[in-house]
Amino acid sequence: MAMIVRRTRRRASIGLTPLIDVVFILLVFFMLASSFVDWRAIELAAPSAGTSGTGGSVEGALLVEVRADGLRFAGEALPLSTIAERVAARLAAAPDTVVLVKPAPGVTLQSSVTVLDRLAETGAVNLSLVRDAQP
Repeated sequence: MAMIVRRTRRRASIGLTPLIDVVFILLVFFMLASSFVDWRAIELAAPSAGTSGTGGSVEGALLVEVRADGLRFAGEALPLSTIAERVAARLAAAPDTVVLVKPAPGVTLQSSVTVLDRLAETGAVNLSLVRDAQP
């Protein structure tokens, strides 16, 4: 007598490990593709044709020089915090005052942007970048 043995088929289970791997990869992808930094724009006055490159009259303008050895405001070497205070005081009296930022050759872009950002925080709306006249 032959016995018939029935084997029951076991249901294949779906492993969670590949699913977790895929979710983790998607999480990493979206974290790298997203930007968490709040990018701020600094508006600068664009020079118009026929002007000296400052977008208008420079009479009464404030000049901030960015040099390799530090910052100068009206020819005086000062820290950025003091310059920001003086510019804010001047802007309180005359809000339309033009503020010129003149980076020296060899100064890093980050130094100039730091100064522009700090001056924009003081409420300066007429910011302009200037450079030395080319011979």
